[in-house]
Amino acid sequence: MTEPAITWKPYQKAWMQDQSRFKIGMITRRGGKTFAASGEVVDDCVQAESSNSKTRWTILSRSELAAKEVINEAIKPMTEAYYAAYGVLTRRKPPTYAEGEFLQPAHTRLTVDGEVFVPAATYRTQEVTFPGGSRVMAISANPAAARGFGGNLLLDEFAFHMDSRAVWSAAFPVVAQGKHKLRVISTPNGRGNKFYDLMTAGDSIWSRHIVDIYEAVKQGLPIDIDEVRAALNDEQAWGQEFELKWLDTAAAWLTYELIASAEMLTAGMPGLYQGGPCYVGVDIGARKDLYVIWVLEAVDGQLITREIVEMGKGKLRAKHKRLAEVFARYHVVRCFMDQTGMGEKPVEDAQAEFGEARVQGVLFSVPTKLDLATGFKEGMEDGTLKIPAGRPMLRADLNSIKSVIGTTGTRRLLASGDTDGHGDRFWAGALARQAANLPYQPMDYRAVKLGGAGGRDLERLVRATRGIRAIKGLW
Repeated sequence: MTEPAITWKPYQKAWMQDQSRFKIGMITRRGGKTFAASGEVVDDCVQAESSNSKTRWTILSRSELAAKEVINEAIKPMTEAYYAAYGVLTRRKPPTYAEGEFLQPAHTRLTVDGEVFVPAATYRTQEVTFPGGSRVMAISANPAAARGFGGNLLLDEFAFHMDSRAVWSAAFPVVAQGKHKLRVISTPNGRGNKFYDLMTAGDSIWSRHIVDIYEAVKQGLPIDIDEVRAALNDEQAWGQEFELKWLDTAAAWLTYELIASAEMLTAGMPGLYQGGPCYVGVDIGARKDLYVIWVLEAVDGQLITREIVEMGKGKLRAKHKRLAEVFARYHVVRCFMDQTGMGEKPVEDAQAEFGEARVQGVLFSVPTKLDLATGFKEGMEDGTLKIPAGRPMLRADLNSIKSVIGTTGTRRLLASGDTDGHGDRFWAGALARQAANLPYQPMDYRAVKLGGAGGRDLERLVRATRGIRAIKGLW
């Protein structure tokens, strides 16, 4: 008896037999998820060919190399295996394989900051064309590619796509037309990406497949778990790649668990302001970054976020107006503003209107940023800092700050991750927390009573109140 060309594991068969329109799989590393997904793609093309119809698949991979690999290591050999028999029966010409190019013309892209210019770029494509017109194309993931191709879509290792949310926003409307199929597969890569959102959403639309290393081995995957785990020698990597645990990256300054512990349902609501002293942090952005105003109110030993104002592209005077509204709405004791680069003018304007005693500029440097970030983190750890709950982009932005140790041993904080800002919310919150670190001493004025007649009492009165009106005292 002839052995089958491919022996599928039960979980791979379950994936291919599931014909749900929206399907997502979180399967252990080395579990053959890309191979199984490719098997479904090839089978769909062969089914279309045999019924004299056409289908089209686009595979978005995390890189150009990965796109080439999925074609050469999965799509191409399976297609050739099919046509070794199918071609004899139908006497059709075999499929063709080619490398092509996808030209992304220069365009403007709408972001939270407004329109951003994107220069022209060329991407290499890997293509399989069937004689009846069906087609499979693999390309490295980018929003333009996702928008430029129609048909069914496979997002391979989606958690590792650069800018996964932008890719998703571009791809989904294309797939939605014509009831095309959408397949998403990956291992976890932290929580700050679209794959995490899709896998953990509480909906009934998606058909979800979850197979960790233990289940895969139970179903026939030939891997010695103990041997591989010992050789890897990294429990965090083992937990994420093989046990499918949702872990933060090792360098995350604020973990999602810490962020969640600082969340409060009633935070972020201006209407709940109790009239207490407030501390404001302002991270300044104009074109690329967000302009963020973060307001903290001191209440019974805690710093509760009352409001986070976010502004994208726009005039600085409009942003100054929003800051003025914050000063009018709250009893602002102190405001720390990012004075780095373009922040000089906004800080100067704020000091002129609200007073240098209340507004202080902060020049960002490696030590300064570390000091700000440390204070922000300590506020969450000791439970004194409270932030709004249920805001995914706020969570992602706070988690986007990564701690990196350089070759000299110096720690640096960098913004990365899948978020619409560049850590702008984080730095605004850190500035507000730092503003609250300085002691606040309410000031009061007490009138000096005249104690008799004569010029000596008047002279004493002038000396006692000289600080109010400088040399001239009361006059």
